[in-house]
Amino acid sequence: MRLKSEIFVSALVRRVFANGDFAVVERKGAADAGAIAIRQVLRDGQECLFMPAPQFFSAESGEDRLFEQRLDRVPAADVAARLEKEIRFDGDLWVVVLETESVEGLFAVASDGV
Repeated sequence: MRLKSEIFVSALVRRVFANGDFAVVERKGAADAGAIAIRQVLRDGQECLFMPAPQFFSAESGEDRLFEQRLDRVPAADVAARLEKEIRFDGDLWVVVLETESVEGLFAVASDGV
């Protein structure tokens, strides 16, 4: 059984705060099964964007929710433009912003080896 989106997001925000960093829900999506986009804001103003990985990778990894990095260290405007397109496609999308230098241990990220 898959964890509800709102519970996953709430737990993610708590983990980030527990690490001494900052997180905010920028956009709420469908409470039960909305897809989740994660914006990582770095100290230098650059951003990374993580989106749900294709189902194939989730099945292979055994993770309930698996993300893939779609944008890496780009200007905030690039991430905003990409999210705008994603929201037009999926109106139930959650957007969570994390101000942290590392997402390691916060959520599962698909690697090239998966």
